[in-house]
Parts: sequence; C-alpha cells; structure tokens
Amino acid sequence: MPSWSRKDERQYEHIKESELERGASEDRAEEIAARTVNKHRREEGRTPSRRTQGTGNPNVALEERSRDELYNLAQELDIKGRSKMSKDELSQAIQRAGGRTVASRAGAAR
Repeated sequence: MPSWSRKDERQYEHIKESELERGASEDRAEEIAARTVNKHRREEGRTPSRRTQGTGNPNVALEERSRDELYNLAQELDIKGRSKMSKDELSQAIQRAGGRTVASRAGAAR
C-alpha cells in the first residue's frame, strides 16, 4: 500500500470486504478499494491529481504534449487567458512567451 494513514487502511479493508461480499474477485475487490481510497485522498488534497501537475517531458515537442501539460506550463509562464485556450492556442502562446520548446518532429519533416 502507498503511504496511507491508519484511517485509509481501515477504509480500504472495509471496502474490500464489502466488495468480496458482493461477489467480486479478490483482485477486483482490492482494485476497487484502492481506487476508492485514493479518490478520497485526492478529494481531500492529501495526494496530487495527475491532471494538476507536470508540464510533460521537456524533450518532447509542445504539439505532442497533452492539453493539461501545456496548461500547467502556461501557468508557470503566467500566460493570461490560458483557461479558455485550446491545445493549439496554448502551444502558440507558450512559443510566443519563449517557453520551453523542442523542434517538432512533424515540423522538421515538412
């Protein structure tokens, strides 16, 4: 188990037992219990959400990163209006702001 508190461990065991009683397999019950505990930890702010962190691999072109990675990079660069931007708009704004860029493989092939 990850670094869970005693409460998290108790919750995990309770959910796992409930799932087993409902007829779920041992593996499935463990998966459901772990996912549920982790979800509650994220909601309480005790563990980061994958979506809210990371700017992607700096060796990958901006166009190949996810919108969330581009958004986080734009946030670091303090680009205004980023919440309403599409992936393409974020990429262009980051390039204009002089953000971390890598020569696009697609662009190099043209």
